[in-house]
Amino acid sequence: MTTAIIFDTEATDINQPVIVEAAWVALDNVTPFQLGDTFHQRYNPGKPISLGALATHHILDEELIDCPPASTFQLPRELEYLIGHNIDFDWQAIGQPEVKRICTLALARKAWPELDSHTQSALLYFLERSTARDRLRNAHSADADVQICATILQHLCKVLNITSIEALWTASESARLPSHMPFGKHKGLALTEVPGDYVRWLLDQQNIDPYLRQAFMALKKAKA
Repeated sequence: MTTAIIFDTEATDINQPVIVEAAWVALDNVTPFQLGDTFHQRYNPGKPISLGALATHHILDEELIDCPPASTFQLPRELEYLIGHNIDFDWQAIGQPEVKRICTLALARKAWPELDSHTQSALLYFLERSTARDRLRNAHSADADVQICATILQHLCKVLNITSIEALWTASESARLPSHMPFGKHKGLALTEVPGDYVRWLLDQQNIDPYLRQAFMALKKAKA
């Protein structure tokens, strides 16, 4: 039974993404780090691919005509954990299924805050410089990106001393809590310094990022 996968998609666009390619590799164990079954498939999204997406993944609309519809994609049964770099995008592209998400981007920012970039490509150069250039020639193929993410994840587990998938999810949830405002007129300001009236207004909004809400609520509780 596959309970955790390292996952990646390529999609039609950013705002209303539909998958054109999906790939995953099972994470069977963290200590020792062990990968399992793999999956890779292209799909017909049923709508045009944006120019921005084409420039990223280079998958042409005409190459997908005979592929199965994107609506036929399914995750493994009884899956609990979906792991990926900026995993929320891929999660959204497949319809926001009920799974626990583990974000390697958030974990990398926590593990190596001094780096000037935390993209998968930059992290591979940081972690395995001697082989990075050759491995990145196929970057932005979902299949290649999953394998790169697996490499990054293995390093993260060592650096953060993570020994189980449950501990990996807990660490990800913690890493995803912001310490500074990510947007707006107070962007970059430490959450502890954001004016109270702005915080109260923000918490009244329905579409606030749940991790930002959680961070503010934790600060509010600490002050009580």
